[in-house]
Parts: sequence; C-alpha cells; structure tokens
Amino acid sequence: MNAEKPRILIADPLGVEGLNILRPHADLVEQPAVSQADLVASVGDFDGLIVRSRAKVTADVLNAGTRNGRLRVVGRAGVGVDNIDVAAATQAGVIVVNAPTGNTLAAAEHTVAMLLALSRQIPQADTSVRAGEWRRTAFVGVEINGKRLGLIGLGRIASLVAERAQAFGMEVVAFDPYVGKDYTNNLGVELVELDELLETADYISVHVPATDQTRNMIAEPQLRRCKAGVRLVNCARGGIINEDALLKMLDSGQVAGAALDVFAVEPPVASPLLSHSGVVLTPHIAGSTREAQRQVAIDVAEQVVAVLNGQMARYAINTPIIPPKDLEVLTPYIDLAERLGRFLTQFEPGILDRMELTAHGPIAEHELSYIEAAALKGLLDSVVADRVNLVNARLIARQRGLSLSQRRQQHHNERYENMLTLTVGNHDRQRLVRGSVLHNEPHIVCIDDLWVDFVARGHFLLTWHYDRPGIIGAIGTLLGENDINIAYMHVGRRSPRGEAIMVLGLDEPIPERLFPEILALPHNYWVKAVDL
Repeated sequence: MNAEKPRILIADPLGVEGLNILRPHADLVEQPAVSQADLVASVGDFDGLIVRSRAKVTADVLNAGTRNGRLRVVGRAGVGVDNIDVAAATQAGVIVVNAPTGNTLAAAEHTVAMLLALSRQIPQADTSVRAGEWRRTAFVGVEINGKRLGLIGLGRIASLVAERAQAFGMEVVAFDPYVGKDYTNNLGVELVELDELLETADYISVHVPATDQTRNMIAEPQLRRCKAGVRLVNCARGGIINEDALLKMLDSGQVAGAALDVFAVEPPVASPLLSHSGVVLTPHIAGSTREAQRQVAIDVAEQVVAVLNGQMARYAINTPIIPPKDLEVLTPYIDLAERLGRFLTQFEPGILDRMELTAHGPIAEHELSYIEAAALKGLLDSVVADRVNLVNARLIARQRGLSLSQRRQQHHNERYENMLTLTVGNHDRQRLVRGSVLHNEPHIVCIDDLWVDFVARGHFLLTWHYDRPGIIGAIGTLLGENDINIAYMHVGRRSPRGEAIMVLGLDEPIPERLFPEILALPHNYWVKAVDL
C-alpha cells in the first residue's frame, strides 16, 4: 500500500468504471455492506467516502470522519443526497458531490416509455394475456401523434423528453417561469402559462423538484381545469400531483389515465392507486439503467479525485471553501446576495431572461463570482429541479437561457459605503432590489426606485399603494384583528401622496386568505408576502 496516496472508503457498490478511475489516485477499501456502527468507527481513517443510497452519512459519521481533520469529500453515486447530512458536512468542511446528469437520459427515456405504455395500456394488456385471456377489443389505445404534450418544468430531463415527443409528432408546450425564450425557441417548445397548459394539453408530464411551492401543485382545482380525458405522467418527485385528487378525477373520467414512477409515500403500500385499472406504476426506476449506473460511477469518481487533488468539483452540493483572504469580507455579502435573489423570486415570480449584479463601493474590488452564484442560488433554488450551489449556479443559469452580467462601481453610493444591486427581468419588465450589510446584518435598502431599510430576515408583508392618510392604520388594524403581530414597518415613497411601498416585518407568516381584504382597502393595488 502506498502511504502517500489518499484513502477512499467505498461503502456501497460502485461500478467498475468508477473504481478504475479511482485506483491510480487512491488506495481503495471496498466495504459495500458496512454497518452504520462500523462506518462511524472506521471513517476517520479515510480522506474520501463514496456511497449510494444505502449507507447513511449522518452527522455522527461526519464528525468521526473529521475528528482528526482527515475526511475531505463525500461522493454520492447518484442524484439524491437524502442519505447525507449536507448541513453537517458543510459545517465540518467536507465537500459533498453527486452525479446529477448521469441518469438524465435514462429518466427521459422512462418518461417517454411511460407515456407510450399509458396510451396503449401495455401493462394491462400484458396482465390479461398472461391470465389466458385474448381481449383485443378491451385494450384499444390512443395515438400520441398530433397530440399536445404539456411539460411542467423544462430542465435537462424535460428538454430530452420534448425532443423525443416531437419525433413522435407531438406538439410540445411548457410552463417554466425560469427559462429564457431563446432556450425554448431552440427546443421548438412554446412557453405558456400554467392555466393554458392545463386547459389545452392532452398529456401532462411533471419535471419540477419537490419543494414547498410545488407540493400538491397539481391538485383538484388544477385537474378540473384540465382538458377532459387528459393523461398524466410523473417520473420526477412524489407529492407534486395530489394522489387523492388524482384518484377522484380518474374515477370521474376527467383524467383518462396516469403513469407514476414516484409517490408521496414510497413504497405506496396502502395507496388505492395500486388497484386502479387506469394507472401504470413503476417503483421509482426512471434513472435505473446499466448505462446510467455506469455514468454515475464515472461522474462521482472523477469529482472525488478532483477534490482530493485540490481542484473544483463540477457538481459540488455544498459551498466550496472561500479563499482565506476574502473570507471575512465576502461572507456577509454572499449571504446578502442569496437573500436578494430569494426576495426577487417571491416579489416578482415570472419568466426571466437576464440577471445583472452590480457591486458598489470597495466590495466591487473583490472577485464577484461567489456573490453572483449566491444571488443565482437564491433566485433559482426553489424553482428548478437542479440543486443550485456556488459551484454550478452559473452553469445552470446559462443552460436555462439566463443572460448574466456584472457591473462594478468602485466609488461608494451616497447612502451606503458598500451595496449590491440585483436586477432581473425580460423584454417586457424588470425589477431590482438593493442591499447592504449594516451592523453585521443583511439589509434590503431599496426596491425598484423606492428607498427602504429593513433586515432581510423573517416574514414580510409588502403593499404597493397610493400614499394617503389612514392606509397604514387600516392594514395594522386588520392584522391585529387576525392576531398577526407587526414587528416593524418601513415606507418608501416617490413623493408625498404619491406611489409608495410599505414593508411590514411580521412575527408570523400572513395567511393568503387576508390578501383580498388588504387589496379591498382604499388605495391599495398590490400585496405580496415574502419569507426570508
């Protein structure tokens, strides 16, 4: 054994192609069935750890691995990192890498296979023949040629699905507020609003991540808006289509059929969908092909080698180490930039073509790539299927057709010594937000052209209104009547009795049911809730 080589523990089975990449660079110890207790006991002797989905990389594992400062990288040979405590890894200074593109083609092909199986009732016909039946008239299918396919989300997998569906003669439309028109035009896909997609698509395929915004995204109201006889495919994440509502709409005939590879609870042992004749089911295998397993082994092995050699990994999950000389200065502005991005995503959700970052003052003298990536992370993290981090944010933005630009104004603003301006928009509109770090806290100091000042942390209610006497009191009274406590308030206005924006910091989130009442108050014409 070469003592100079780093050591890597392989705690789950890994394809031979990945092992062949690792061997010239490290001494490998393969323990694909290692117990959790043994993993904790032995991981401190290794520089790298590679797992699939069986081994759990818990905080205990990470603490044991870094107790002597040795463990530097954890590789997940696959996409999901649910079995890795990423927050604990970041805290411990361990880089986590995965292989998010290795099974992209496999997932796209499975989606198309499910669409075809659903259209021709292939599983049901197979079961019938195996039972000794020959019921040819019972399984009359439908053709997909000439039908409209609606894609909810247009990331890498959905783009490949679109190409294959078009080859079958389908018309493809998509709903995705976070892709640019150039990107969709190149794919030959029409970008539409969600309501139009629901009302006009013959088939709907889901391609979004499971987040608070997307869970139950397709529930009974959405299914009732759909074209009668619509067929649904979900090979993305369980819980995006509400399964109770789906069952109800299947029974009523509003939905002609569904093909599901993922479920809200897996395995779905108690789900009534298991016995429904209109549903095609597979056990979360969209990404499982021999070729995909080979590619994820290669991808994770190459990245683990890169990290152990002091290089950047293509798909690092957590934040890379910032150069020590910039750490103290950049860290608070990286946090600020992410909050500005998160604010804009909630403040003005919509189709984005571009993002511009402007640094004002001495902060402009530093490398802005970390700050730009943090802004993109805040802008995109909750709305795209890809996990966005400081390493891959720019790549993901460019893949989705976002134009990125940076500006530096090294003279400080008259109001703030250091300030960041984040501008997003498309051909029709743009929004901007400015922020600064004051007393070691991230502050939002301007929204569009209205100057405000509040800590960018917590729950907020924003209203756009005409500045008139009594408006602030009326909103405060309404919130008080609903037991919502106001922590503080800021108002920015263009002129006395002109347009104004009010920001209320709240101790708890405001329920959406109150929005109509707020809008009904005199002189209010816009209301938003933002959570930072």
